[in-house]
Amino acid sequence: MSAYRWKKFDEDEDRPEKPRRYGVTEMRGPHYTHLSQNLLQDIFESMGEFVDGLKFSGGSHSLMPKSFIKKVIDMAHQHDVYVSTGDWAEHILRKGPSAFKQYVEECKQLGFDTVEVNVGSLELPEESLLRFVRLIKSGGLKVKPLFAVKFNKSDLPVGGDRAFGAYIVLTSRSSEFVEDVDLLIRRAERCLEAGADMIMIDADDICNHVDSVRADIIAKIIGRLGLERTMFEASNPRTSEWFINQYGPRVNLFIDHSHVMDLECVRGRNLGKNHSSVVGSSYFRF
Repeated sequence: MSAYRWKKFDEDEDRPEKPRRYGVTEMRGPHYTHLSQNLLQDIFESMGEFVDGLKFSGGSHSLMPKSFIKKVIDMAHQHDVYVSTGDWAEHILRKGPSAFKQYVEECKQLGFDTVEVNVGSLELPEESLLRFVRLIKSGGLKVKPLFAVKFNKSDLPVGGDRAFGAYIVLTSRSSEFVEDVDLLIRRAERCLEAGADMIMIDADDICNHVDSVRADIIAKIIGRLGLERTMFEASNPRTSEWFINQYGPRVNLFIDHSHVMDLECVRGRNLGKNHSSVVGSSYFRF
C-alpha cells in the first residue's frame, strides 16, 4: 500500500506553515450544503494542512445542538483550524446590547475563535459598531467585520464629509443602494483601529463571477487596507484562480469546502489544477 507525500511549506515560500497570517484559506461549513461530522473529519484528515479556518455560515450553528457544535469545534482545533461564527451577530443585536454580550460569552464557552459581524445588516450608528468590535475583543475573541460595497443611500454622508463616526442628520430609510468603496474603506480602517483582526469583503457585488470581477475596487481595497488584513469571498474556482493570478498565494480567500484542493493546487507554484503541486511526485511505502 502506498500514500502520497504532501508538499512541504518551506521557510522561503510565500506561505508559511500554520498558523498563517496571510495566504489563509477559510472554508464554508454547514449551511449551503449539509456537512456531517464524518465529512468534516475526512476533510481535516485529508486536507487539513491547507485549511486555516472553518465558518458556520448563515447562523447555522444557532439550529444545532451545542454538543454537536462543541465536537465540530474541538475537531477543527485538533487540526489547527480556527472556527468562525459567520454572520449571525446582527440577529442577536436586535435583542439588545446585553443579549449580544451574552452571545459573545457563549461563543467563547463553545470554543469559537472568531465572531463575524455583518456591518451591512447591523444598521447601527458607526460609533456603536466600534463599541461592539471592542466588546468582542475584550471577550477574548477575534473580530471579522463583513463589508459590502453598496450602502443604503440614506447612510451616505452629505457635504463631502467622509469621516467614519461623523455626526449625520437622521433621514428616512431609502430603498436605493449606492456603491461607495471609499466609505467601505474608511469604515474598515476604523474597525481595524478598534481591534478588528481581518476585514471580510462580500463577493456579491465585486467578485461573484470572474467575468465581471471589479478589479478596480479590489485593488483599491487591498491598496488601502493591505493584503494580510483583507479576505475575499471566492464563490467558484475560477474566481479563486483570478485572485491568485493577480495577487499571488498570499491572498486570503473564503471558499466552499469542495474547492479546497483546487485552490491549493493554484496556490502551489501557480500551476493551475495540477495536483502534483500539492501532492509530491514521490511517495512513501508502508
